[in-house]
Amino acid sequence: MRIGIDWGGTKLELIALDDQGNALLRERVATPQDYDQSLKAACDLVHSAEAKTGKSASVGIGIPGSISPATEFVRNANSVWLNGRPLKLDLERMLEREVCVENDANCFAVSEAVDGAGEEYGVVAGIIIGTGCGSGIAINGKALSGANGVAGEMGHVPLPWMKEDEYPGEECWCGRHGCLETWISGTAFQRDYARRAGEDFLRSGNEILGLGTLEAANALDAYCDRLARGLALLVNMVDPDIIVLGGGMSNVETLYERVPELMKQWVFSDIFETPIVQARHGDSSGVRGAAWLWEKS
Repeated sequence: MRIGIDWGGTKLELIALDDQGNALLRERVATPQDYDQSLKAACDLVHSAEAKTGKSASVGIGIPGSISPATEFVRNANSVWLNGRPLKLDLERMLEREVCVENDANCFAVSEAVDGAGEEYGVVAGIIIGTGCGSGIAINGKALSGANGVAGEMGHVPLPWMKEDEYPGEECWCGRHGCLETWISGTAFQRDYARRAGEDFLRSGNEILGLGTLEAANALDAYCDRLARGLALLVNMVDPDIIVLGGGMSNVETLYERVPELMKQWVFSDIFETPIVQARHGDSSGVRGAAWLWEKS
């Protein structure tokens, strides 16, 4: 049995999979906003799942950040109580077994590569466009972490081919300006519409898409253009076999029609035929990918 845990800022979600990828058990609890308490909550989930199924399990964890290969501490997590802490080592000590820990977007890519929308492809790029923007790359079903543990981190490169009225871009939570996360996340779409409409509050993405106003149409046009530029940069650097979208904005059907066409002007090639598809496992992809960090036998 494989256990995966999606370590989110508000919830810890566990899934237990058999070797064919069937879900044997799902559980979730609120994430304690404290390092020691969140460690205990994760270990309690593992022990509970093993007790309920009567099976021992490998454990994979997807976190909103990454483990530094230099220090073995968590860094870049927006769940700030994890930063600077030896999460992997502490989990292994408490669970008395080896634990795989990966960035949650890498887990998303692994899930879709192993038994999702990209299962027939070698190099899978997974892009999560929701509250923020996360991205990861899986090669032959395995996460590409990179020498520094930041491979595929598309959300924190600047929007490419910036237009004059886009420079320098909003300040990102990472401290830099113009990061792709501030342009192609669902939150960025909401903020762009609010600016165009002169509103001082944020409507939901679905509400904006249903308005039928000029401001809503212009916001969607700009979003498609910026997403196309961001994905074209990814293609020029990695040239994946397939791009899989997840998160709330991945439900916008027009993206799959408009964005590939827009990308052609930016991709450094005479052809662009890379499929861009929606995730098969939806919101469950991250937690499933954490379980699949242990190789499929």
